Formats: sequence, structure tokens, C-alpha cells
Amino acid sequence: MHTVAVLSLKGGVGKTTVALGLASAAMRRGVRTLVVDLDPQCNATASLEPEETRKGLSDVLADPREDVLRAAVAPSAWGEEVDVLVGSEDAEVHNGHESGDRYLARLTDALSRLDDMVAEGELPYQLVLLDCPPSLGRLTRSALVAADRALLVTEPTIFAVSGVQRAFEAVQAERAENNPQLQPLGVVVNRVRPRSHEHQFRIEELREIFGPLVMPVTLPDRLAVQQAQGACLPIHQWGTPGAREVALAFNLLLARALRAGRSRRAVADGEAIDEDAADGESDGQV
Repeated sequence: MHTVAVLSLKGGVGKTTVALGLASAAMRRGVRTLVVDLDPQCNATASLEPEETRKGLSDVLADPREDVLRAAVAPSAWGEEVDVLVGSEDAEVHNGHESGDRYLARLTDALSRLDDMVAEGELPYQLVLLDCPPSLGRLTRSALVAADRALLVTEPTIFAVSGVQRAFEAVQAERAENNPQLQPLGVVVNRVRPRSHEHQFRIEELREIFGPLVMPVTLPDRLAVQQAQGACLPIHQWGTPGAREVALAFNLLLARALRAGRSRRAVADGEAIDEDAADGESDGQV
């Protein structure tokens, strides 16, 4: 199970869009995925339209036992490959800014119960996507404690660039303090207009700051993204030329995430990493 925290410390840059796009690409590949909606706005939950649950994220963080987790996870309306740990508007009560908080490990504890569920015969999740709120409170920090990789989302604007710098610093701080296994997956630039000189300038600025961490694929600004979300459909099923362009970008982004997961497991197991096989994931099929 590979866990990726999707975050930005600036709101409105499309963080949830990226999490949903990765879930859509994973479903397309047959990768069983759990989306954990940590944002009290619950936009990911609304887009995935899961079945009604007796519990939600706030209940899981208050009491991360297996039976509570089971009651908070539901199949999405997208298909059987994508489940949701449903968001809770009252999760905001768990989002204080105190340091050294003993609650930071509760999400990690809850997700560890997934292994127990697999042992009881349930299908394993290959990918867990943590959709974080756009602030550095306990919810985002809990995600960074639980994650293997952190994907930083930004737009090619001056304020968003500043936000991704703060997010990167937060990842490094959490790695030093609580989760030495955490690594940045990269920086993905969302809503790019290729003909915009300002956008190209900001992308180059990001590359000067973060170097190879900036993803070689950017996510184009296409109306199809909002249309698919409004219809509560995965971007891969929307079918317009703009949707296909965005879906291809998410395929490549997912390939990098899965490759990072395999590399992490290989290093942990002391195995050699087959880079040729890993590169085969990024075949670009929509």
C-alpha cells in the first residue's frame, strides 16, 4: 500500500482536482484506491458520491479503531476500484496548530488497520490518496506523518509559488520530526496555459527553486475538469478532447507515483530496482 499526501498551503490551486485526477487514472489502470478526504470542505467526498456512512473522518480521528474505520469507508459512485474515507465538516475540530500534538499519529493508526482488514479477506488498497486541507494544522500534519510521499500542488502564479515553498518546508520539517520515511514525490503545476508568458515564467521560477522535483508534465487549464467534477464523473470518462488531454497528464503523474512506491518497497526489501520496468508504467495511454 502506497500512501500519497496531496497538499498545498494555498487554497484554490486545484489540490482536490489533482487527488481526484490521480484516483481517476488509478481506476483506469485497475489500481484499487482509497481517497481519504481530510479537507473539512469535503469536496472530494462530494465529487466521489460515496454511499451514506454511519461514521466519517472526524470519528476516525477521535477513535481510530477498525470498526470505526469500517463504518467511515464506503465505495464511491465511480466504480469498485475507488473507495472513500468520507470527509466531515466537523473535522475542523481536529485542525488546531499545537506542536507536539499526541493526536498526529491517529491517522497513521487508522490506516494501519487496513492491513488487518486485508488479513480478514478484504481486497487490499494499492494506493491511498490523502486530500489535505489548505493549511498547516493537525490534519495536514497527520497526513504527512502517515504518508510515504508528498505531492505538492501549485499554480503558475506568484502567490501559489510562495505557498508551495511553505509546503515543501513543512514536508521537510515533518520528515525530520516525525516521519523519516517521508519523501517529496514532486511539485505538480496545475491550470497551465501554455501561451501565457507569465505561466511559463513562473514554471521556470519553480524549476530554479526545486530543480528536478518539478514534474515534467504539467496539468493544462481545461474546462472539462470542472465539467467532469460537476457531473461527479472521473476525468477519464468525460470524453472531450480537453478531458483526454488532462487524463493523459494524470496517467503520467500516476506512473511516477506508482514508480516511487515500487522503489520504496524495493529499497526496504533490499531488492534491485528495475528502472526499465518502472519506466514502462508511463506509456501514456488514456
